Amino acid sequence: MKCNSSLCHTKWDCKYHIVWIPKYRRKVLFGKLRNYLGDVFHKLAAQRESKILEGHLCVDHVHMYIAIPPKYAVSQVVGYIKGKSAIHIAREVQGRAKGFAGQSFWARGYYVTTVGRDEKVIREYIRKQEHEDKRIEQLKFRL
Repeated sequence: MKCNSSLCHTKWDCKYHIVWIPKYRRKVLFGKLRNYLGDVFHKLAAQRESKILEGHLCVDHVHMYIAIPPKYAVSQVVGYIKGKSAIHIAREVQGRAKGFAGQSFWARGYYVTTVGRDEKVIREYIRKQEHEDKRIEQLKFRL
């Protein structure tokens, strides 16, 4: 068993593949926003003692391979990252003085799976996801 990290009385190796989308699956994650969100996600994950090991922002969804210590629930960390990043987007990118009042940037929910022995497969999947999305779009146009 390979343990990369430790807490006071715990050795742990908890890694997850997480995917979520913008509200209404809008295609808004590109250009300036895409570059900005990468740094924001890493800083927010670090505030919850988590580390993003691999990630990719496609135009309409986010893939993240993240190590989360067992003292935090996955839902707690994902909720924190989604919530705080939405506030950052509202303030820094959209120029609003206050966060989203009654609105949200991200859709509710997310997909999560644990990563065990398939680490290499998951990393490769995340890296090639945007290329695969484009290939599928091309197939739709041909039909």
